[in-house]
Amino acid sequence: STDQCEWVVGSAEELPFESNSFDAYTISFGIRNVTNINKALEEANRVLVRGGRFMCLEFSHVPNSLLRRVYDEYSFQVIPVLGEVIASDYDSYQYLVESIRRFPKQEQFVQMIETAGFSCVTYRNLSGGIAAIHSGYKL
Repeated sequence: STDQCEWVVGSAEELPFESNSFDAYTISFGIRNVTNINKALEEANRVLVRGGRFMCLEFSHVPNSLLRRVYDEYSFQVIPVLGEVIASDYDSYQYLVESIRRFPKQEQFVQMIETAGFSCVTYRNLSGGIAAIHSGYKL
């Protein structure tokens, strides 16, 4: 139940928790916006107990060249326009598309997670690579 949850506002790069405190660490569509992704990954590792699992759901890169072309056209030509029409905010939706393209590709993100101290790191593409779930363990 939610009465057992405590909501905390903090930086992913400097988590306000003791080391070895959590069995799992999840982040969805957020690590892409962290200033120092490597520091955030190290912090995730620090707060996990041995055997703890890290999972990250994030927009990713489409490996299929045909799907990638279609997705790029949609992303750059449609998403910012929809942002303007629906939310009167073209710039934020343009930033969204650009930040997705700047995020590391799946294999590079695997290496970053491993460098932060995680083992058994894998990823699974969703929707042809539009998003991906990365997973690793603190062993």
